[in-house]
Amino acid sequence: MKNKKMIQIFQDGNMVIPLYLLKNYKKLGLELDSFVFLMYLYHLGNKQPFDPNYFSKELNIDTSSIMKYIANLTEKNLIQVKVIKNEKGYTEEVILLDDFYQKLSFQLMETASKEDSSESEIFAIIEKEFGRTLSPMEFEIIKAWLQDGISEELIEEALKEATFNGVSSLRYIDKILFEWKKIGIQNKKDVEEKRKKRKESKKEEELDLDIVDWNWFDEE
Repeated sequence: MKNKKMIQIFQDGNMVIPLYLLKNYKKLGLELDSFVFLMYLYHLGNKQPFDPNYFSKELNIDTSSIMKYIANLTEKNLIQVKVIKNEKGYTEEVILLDDFYQKLSFQLMETASKEDSSESEIFAIIEKEFGRTLSPMEFEIIKAWLQDGISEELIEEALKEATFNGVSSLRYIDKILFEWKKIGIQNKKDVEEKRKKRKESKKEEELDLDIVDWNWFDEE
């Protein structure tokens, strides 16, 4: 009897979890139990029949917990439960992992971008200012700035300009950098000089307005 149980254990096979996912599952916003269930679905493959009772029996977990994991993974946009037509033309309810695959690919691209730019701190500075993680597309935009010879110092100054104007957008920062390039601004010193001139110009305008508004008839 014991031999049969041991044989059954080996016949069930192994579930391989990529080390990258094990180290980074919290970035997906998951608790450990939901992550383990997700890895079980990942092991089964995409378009698995939606059968909580089967999952419960296979994993020796009560059905209510299985439903909780499914609801959690759906809420996190990692899986979808959909009704589709199978190869025989019959409709069936299945679990789709497409969203998980897509999110995982984005995360891998982001990690690769960070590794490629490990010597640069500007990515972390912008993420801190925006209060969120940059998307893979945003990483590519910043990398393009650096490859075009725009210094981190100048990018950070453009970030300050955007923040001062209440805008958290790389497109806005890109526009600032484009305008600065047109007028020859290349570093922090150039930016500070421009800000100084703008401030002085604003003071002169305010002074001119004071002169215009002065009531000369009250002057004795």
